[in-house]
Parts: sequence; structure tokens; C-alpha cells
Amino acid sequence: MTMDSSSMTMPMSDPNAWATAMNNLGMPPMSMTGQPLMPDFDPSLGLMTGIAPMNPMMPGLGMVPPPLSQEVPVVKEIIHCKSCTLFPPNPNLPPPATRERPPGCKTVFVGGLPENATEQLIMEVFGQCGDIIAIRKSKKNFCHIRFAEEFTVDKALFLSGYRIRLGSSTDKKDTGRLHVDFAQARDDLYEWECRQRMLAREERHRRKMEEDRLRPPSPPPIVHYSEHECSQLGDKIKDDGKFAEAVRVLLTWVERGEVNRRNANNFYSMIQSSNSHIRRLMSEKAQHEKEMEEAKDKFKTALSGTLAQFEQIVSVFQAASKQKAWDHFSKAQRKNLDMWRKQAEEIRNMHNEQLMGIRREEEMEMSDDDMEDAPAADSKDSEDSGVSLAEALKEENDSLRCQLDAYRNEVELLKQEQGKNQPIRSEEDNTHSQQLSFLQQALQGMQKQLLKMREELKEREAELGKSMEDKQQLKNQIQNLKDATASSVVSCSQEKEGLPEKNPPSPVHSEREALLVGIISTFLHVHPFGASIEYICSYLQRLDTKINPGEVEALLSRLPCTFRQELTGVGASLEKRWNFCGFQGIKST
Repeated sequence: MTMDSSSMTMPMSDPNAWATAMNNLGMPPMSMTGQPLMPDFDPSLGLMTGIAPMNPMMPGLGMVPPPLSQEVPVVKEIIHCKSCTLFPPNPNLPPPATRERPPGCKTVFVGGLPENATEQLIMEVFGQCGDIIAIRKSKKNFCHIRFAEEFTVDKALFLSGYRIRLGSSTDKKDTGRLHVDFAQARDDLYEWECRQRMLAREERHRRKMEEDRLRPPSPPPIVHYSEHECSQLGDKIKDDGKFAEAVRVLLTWVERGEVNRRNANNFYSMIQSSNSHIRRLMSEKAQHEKEMEEAKDKFKTALSGTLAQFEQIVSVFQAASKQKAWDHFSKAQRKNLDMWRKQAEEIRNMHNEQLMGIRREEEMEMSDDDMEDAPAADSKDSEDSGVSLAEALKEENDSLRCQLDAYRNEVELLKQEQGKNQPIRSEEDNTHSQQLSFLQQALQGMQKQLLKMREELKEREAELGKSMEDKQQLKNQIQNLKDATASSVVSCSQEKEGLPEKNPPSPVHSEREALLVGIISTFLHVHPFGASIEYICSYLQRLDTKINPGEVEALLSRLPCTFRQELTGVGASLEKRWNFCGFQGIKST
């Protein structure tokens, strides 16, 4: 590896520029001949005094990529130069240690130079790595080299560890072991920060251009009011298709304050035309509601048909599961049939729940409408309402008391002003006296209202105490009834043990039917308007899929004092509904 010294030249036309460059690197500026250019150089000033350092980790500034990994095996060979020879280090030795690379580093530290090394020798060795801007040589066998590009620093680090020998001399002053490492220079950091700022500006500009490109277009501007525009807007308001745009323009004109005495009639006619669209919008809303109800009915009918078909499929699976047909299927077929039956039942139950939810919502809407007219008769609800009303009265009493105090303060202030200005009677005195009389009247009215509210509060408290006493009496009566019932049951059991009698046959034949009666009673109790036999069976089949509608209807017919069948509807909408009448039937039995 050879290099011609004439191929690497440095401009020396301006010695001041050369001195400034070396001064920025923090070393005494020296010429190519080794003479100092600035004899009064102070090395304690540091690098580029006067420029504040910048944090390389500040937002918007990125770091240069890290150097190549030193674990990659690199084969180093002997390098022959014109005036020296470089011998590679022992490959078995660990790689030389380096410091952390500063951001934008273009300067390297070179140590271990021979004592007889010159700048020409340094230029000859390191000029092969790239263009050199400045060399700052010290008398202690080291120097700093600043390159033009950052990537040339990595090439210079490749020479770290090489043993250098000048010519063929074996003198100790002509040999040395190079140590190349990163160096921190403020010029490098300043240029790197400038470059990062430029990149950040370009990125912000690119983002702004992208945001401007993606920003939705602005709405068209609203024209100003004129007679011509007003006549055109009046025609647009009457048009159903252009009403939305026209009413927006009308709103903008009114908010701008375009209305005055001259054009008030025009604005009134336009507002009147806008009001005429209310009937159209209400009719459109009613039409949409009608379509929604029709769609609901259609969906309900289709869901009922689907559910009926699912019931038929489940019935087929249940019939196939009986022993008469089940024994003729193979084991694999039975497994498939069982799996298909479970899937069909799950889907049937899911659709059944959906249909029951729709019916439940309709019944709840009907019950809510009826419950709005019926008065609340529950003692607990009345107690809560009484407590809330008492609290509201207390709050209103406090607010009235605060207003009364404020009126009193105003009256006292007016009296003081009237006492000061009593010798001079004028129009102001008359107005003050009128205000005083008005405030006195308001004060009297507030006092009367406060007394009335206090009386109402006392009455409410008395009613609340009375309701609490009634509630305690009801609790005592219930406890007495429970004790009496227990004693009567004991006496009846004793009489039955002593005198056995024949009881009439019970309409409930088994414990299963008793459970059905309890479940159906609870179900119908929460459905005050009754329910059809299909609705009841769909609820019971969620608990037991083997329940038959005929069996349930026969059980309900055997208990006339507990369940009553009613017919609702007219004509084609005639429907049979079962109601729970146990509270009325207990009196007749």
C-alpha cells in the first residue's frame, strides 16, 4: 500500500484560516514546517471558546450509527509507505480499547508516534484514509487529525495497534506503536448539530406539507346579504332538496346581525318558510317509525316461524333418541345424532330467548304505561317519598331563609341611606321609598311562605311517624299470624293422628307437578296481563326440554282456583291467556 505525497496537498494560501482551524481543535497552531503560528496561544482556553455546548440527546437530533463491530475478524497486513513501514499487531491480542464515539466525530487522537515523526509523515500515513482538514501535533509523541468526512474516522481506527518504523532505522526514536481513538472536538459537534437542525427542519416541512395535503377542504364561504341573494335564498328554503344548505345560510346571516328594519319582513318570510318544513319533517319521522314497527313485526313473525321449525327438528331428534329407534343405529351414528341434537337444542334455546326478550320488552312497555296511571300503594315507596320530600322542603326552607336575610340587609341599607338624605326630599327619595315598600312586601310574602313551608314540614314529619307506626303494627300482625298458623298446623296434625279422615283427591298427583305449579305461579305473577300456553311452555322448556304443552295445560285446568284462562283480542287476533288468580281464589276455597 503506497501513496504519492504530491497527491495530498493542503491549501496554505490563508495562514489565518489554518490557525483558526487548529485553534478550534484546542492545540497550538503550527505550520507545515513545525513553527508555531500563534506564539501567545493559551492551551487552557479549550475547544472553540465562546460557543456553548449542545446536548446531543436533545429532541430532533439523532446519533450517528455506531461503528462496525470489532468482533468481525479482520486480517491486517504489512503496509509499506514511502518513508515508513507499518507492521500489524499480533492477531492473538485483544483489539485496542476505544472511547465512546462522540456525535458527528471527524477528529481522531493518534498516540505512540515516533519522536522523529513529522507532519509530512502523519500526512503520508493517514492521508490514505481520506481528506485531512487539519493536523495538530504535540511535542509528546501524539497528535489530533481532523478529517473531512465521518466515515474516514473508521478507516483511521483500522491503523490502531500497528507498529511504525521510519525507513530501515532501528533507533528507538524512529519507532513507535500507534494508538488511534476518537477525539471530541467542538467543531465536529457544532457541524453535527447544524446538520441535525437542518434535517429536523426538513422533517417538519415535510410533515406540514403532508398535513396540508391530507387536510379536508374548507367549506365554501357564506355570501353576504343582499336583495338578490335574499330572493334566491327564499326560493331555496321552499325547496325540500336545498333546505339544509339554505337554512345554514339563513342562520349565518342572523348571527352576523344582518337583520334591520328595512329587511325585517324578508327575514320573517324566510323564517316562516323554514317553520313550514316542521310538518314535513314530522310526517317523515312518523313514516320512518311506521316502517320500523313493520320491520319489527316482520322480524318477530319470521323468528317465530324459525323457532317452530327448530322445535320440529328437536322433536325429530327426541323421537330418534327413544329406544324403539335408538337400538337400530350404530355407535358412530348415535354419537353424531347426540351431537346434532345438542347443537339443535342450543340454537333453539338461543332463538327462544331472543323471542322471549322481544315479548318481554313489549309487555314491560305496556305495564309501564299502566303503572303510570296507578297510584303507588307500597308502604316502603311512600316512606322513601316522604323522606325525600322532607329533605326537599328543608333545602327550600334554607334557601328561603338566605333570601330573607339578604332582603333584610337591603332594607337596612336603604333605611340608612334614607336617614342620611332625609333633609333633602327629591325624586331619589321617592324611588328609595318605593323600593323600600316593595322590599317590605316581598319580605312579608317570604315570611308567610316560610311559615307555610314549616307547617307543611311538620305535617310531613307527622305523616312519616304515623307510617312508621303503621309499618311496625303490620310487622307485629304478620308475626302473630305466623304464630297462629304454626299452632293451627300443630293442632290439625294432632287431630289427624287421633281421627283419621278421608281427604278428597288432590289435583296435584306428584312432586314434579307441584314444582311445575310453583314455577308457573311465579312466572305468571310477574306477568300481570297473563301469558299464552306457548309462552309458558317455552319458559319451562329452558328448565326441562321434556315438558309437553298438553300436560301443562291439563295441569292448569285442574286448578281453577289458582289459574284462570281468559280470551283477549278480537277476530283473527283472538288469543288465550292464562292468569294467576291465587290471591282471589284463597278466599273462595
